[in-house]
Amino acid sequence: MQRPEAWPRPHLGVGAAAVQAGGPEPPAGAGEPTGPRLQEPSLYTIKAVFILDNDGHRLLAKYYDDTFPSMKEQVAFEKNVFNKTNRTDSEIAFFGGMTIVYKSSIDLFLYVVGSSHENELMLMSVLTCLFESLVHVLSSSWPRGGSGAASAFRKNVEKRWLLENMDGAFLVLDEIVDGGVILESDPQQVIQKVNFRADDSSLTEQSVAQVLQSAKEQIKWSLLK
Repeated sequence: MQRPEAWPRPHLGVGAAAVQAGGPEPPAGAGEPTGPRLQEPSLYTIKAVFILDNDGHRLLAKYYDDTFPSMKEQVAFEKNVFNKTNRTDSEIAFFGGMTIVYKSSIDLFLYVVGSSHENELMLMSVLTCLFESLVHVLSSSWPRGGSGAASAFRKNVEKRWLLENMDGAFLVLDEIVDGGVILESDPQQVIQKVNFRADDSSLTEQSVAQVLQSAKEQIKWSLLK
C-alpha cells in the first residue's frame, strides 16, 4: 500500500508579506485566496488501537501519540469508550474530539481511534484488516473439523484464542500500523508478512540452537583430549 504524499505547505502571499513589512493589508482578492483553508493531511492517522473483553478490560492496546500519556489515562479512556459503545449497534462513535470505529466479536470489542477530522472509511479499513487478519492467524490454533460453535469461532475472534496467541496478534497489528502510520490495509498482505516473520523467527531459533550444540560438542572434545 503506497503512502500518500503530503501536500506542499502554502507560502506567504502578497497580503501576508505586506502585513509583515508593516504596510497596510491589501483588500481581499489582491493576495492570498479568501475562504477556509484545507487542513494538510497527515500520515499519522491512527491514535490508538485496542481490544477489550465483554467487561471492558484491556486485552491488547497500542497508543501512537501522547494524547493519553499514562496507563491510568489510557485505561480510563478505554472504559469510557466501552461504556459508550458496548450496547449500541453502530460502528462509529465520536468521543472526546476523536473518531472511533469498532466491531464486536463473540466476547471481544475491537477499536480503532483517529482524530475528529479523520476519514471514517480509512479507519474502518484498518479495523476490517485487523479483524480479518486475526481470524486467519489465530485460526491455526482452533479445533479443526466439526460444525456449530467451532465453525462459528473460525469466522470470528474469541478472547480465549486471543490470549493464547497474543504474540501473533501483536505481529498482525505491527504489520498494519507503525507509529500511527497505516502501512497495510489488505489482510492477505498482512498474513503473508506475518507468516514470513514467524518463519524467519523459527529459523533464527534453530540457528541459535545449532550454535549452542556445536559449542557443547567442541567443549566435550576438548575435555576428552
